[in-house]
Amino acid sequence: MVSASLWRDRDFTLFWVVQTLSVAGDSFSYVAIPLLVLRGTGSVSQMGLLTGLAGVSTILTGVFAGALADRIDRRLLLIVCDVSRAVLYALIPIVWIVSPQIWLLYVVVPLGAAFAMIFRVTYVATLPNLVDPERITEANARLSATYAAAAVGGPVLAGILSGLYGPTAAIAVDAVTFAVSAVGLCFVRLRVRTPVGDPRRPEEMSWRDLVVGVRFLWRHPVLRALTMLLWFLTFLTLGLTDIIVYYVGHELRRPDTTVGYVLATAAVGTIIAAFVVAPARRSWGFGACWIGSYALCGLAIAGIGMTRSVPVVAALATTVVFGIGVAGICSMSLRQEVTPDHLLGRVTSSFWTIHSALGPVGATVLTASAATYGVPTTTLLSGVACLLVAVVGTLTPIRQARPERLAVEVP
Repeated sequence: MVSASLWRDRDFTLFWVVQTLSVAGDSFSYVAIPLLVLRGTGSVSQMGLLTGLAGVSTILTGVFAGALADRIDRRLLLIVCDVSRAVLYALIPIVWIVSPQIWLLYVVVPLGAAFAMIFRVTYVATLPNLVDPERITEANARLSATYAAAAVGGPVLAGILSGLYGPTAAIAVDAVTFAVSAVGLCFVRLRVRTPVGDPRRPEEMSWRDLVVGVRFLWRHPVLRALTMLLWFLTFLTLGLTDIIVYYVGHELRRPDTTVGYVLATAAVGTIIAAFVVAPARRSWGFGACWIGSYALCGLAIAGIGMTRSVPVVAALATTVVFGIGVAGICSMSLRQEVTPDHLLGRVTSSFWTIHSALGPVGATVLTASAATYGVPTTTLLSGVACLLVAVVGTLTPIRQARPERLAVEVP
């Protein structure tokens, strides 16, 4: 019944299609940019530094992203973000035609991350304007499943394209998909659910908007605990993709196509997560799904550097992505279920800004550790730490099965 209703929903389906296309293109840059840095510098530390700068940009943007999503027309904001990223990523292949300029990546990637943060916050705030409240978890699962399906083919094609024509060709594809997504969003209609008496006046935006979101998070015991634990988990996992690219491409000396296959295989984890998360949450509850997912992630991360078999690395990476996918869908759905629409952008922005704060440091530390002490030692320590955070989760309100039923005072 839910499936048929969502399929017949014109606006949700169009939103679904164009964003899936955009994610497919985005997965090209996901592979191509680390490869571009690896080819130009041969340094995993440089890859980690770029990831860290993107993380800093994401955090700084998070201060005002939620306020924008709660005050400005959300569809227009999504379109502006897509157009901006299309222009930014198109600059890379254009400049590389004349002469490779690694410094340009340190400009484009952080700016792209800023627009991506605004887009993600607005996207989360937009979903309740597309589907009914009881379908939010299923809608998130469907979007995640198709995004992941697109991301499976993306890295493979990006690896092949990078091997044949260079990583900049793959980045050009990403720019085109952002442009197509922007056009598609022009035809999506959103339901207006903002309460009367909450006018969206951009001139009133200030740092207090972030405080409003933080206050709501703090008053909800489960969201408060999630934010605090994810603060550590982001530190432990943000640089993992760089480490996998470096490990497979440099230490195991495999070609770009193999790197693409590994990352494509890992994306299957999100597809599996999307299919199981809704029934798993209904059967086992929120706490068991979230805590169990990150415990599984910790075990898989610890094993990545212990093997020199590429298929095993791919399987473990898939397990990590599966765990993060289940936990992430549960977390995002919970925020959408318990947050009033007029606060959803600010709450989402505050949530991501806070828990991402250590991410840039983590990416830099993890990649520097991999360069200094080796991938096996780095992934073992990271995996064990991730497992310990999951154990701590059992001692917090996260362990509750139905936290969406908690009543929280709106600030």
